[in-house]
Amino acid sequence: MSESTERVQTADRLWQEFRQEPFPDSLRRATFGGTHVWLLELDIAGCVLRWLDSSGTLDSKNSILLQSRIEDLDRVILEINDLVGAQYCQRLHQLAALVSRNLPSTK
Repeated sequence: MSESTERVQTADRLWQEFRQEPFPDSLRRATFGGTHVWLLELDIAGCVLRWLDSSGTLDSKNSILLQSRIEDLDRVILEINDLVGAQYCQRLHQLAALVSRNLPSTK
């Protein structure tokens, strides 16, 4: 099995696990530096689904969006005081980082 195929399968498994988790109540109205956590999740989820539907590829627009949202999530995670919320965001970050690996650089 190729590394690419294995990565898609791993991401799909992580996505299925992530979807089973309820969005933490502590994050429903949470904003950090003007960033709404629910919007980060929505954008990242959209990119992950596009990536999975395209067998591990993402167009440049969504690649840029994903990289930007990962950077936002990096900042947000540092500010979350709730353990459940922080763990939820860390799992989202793990999934986003897996998908973004080997995408074209946006810088």
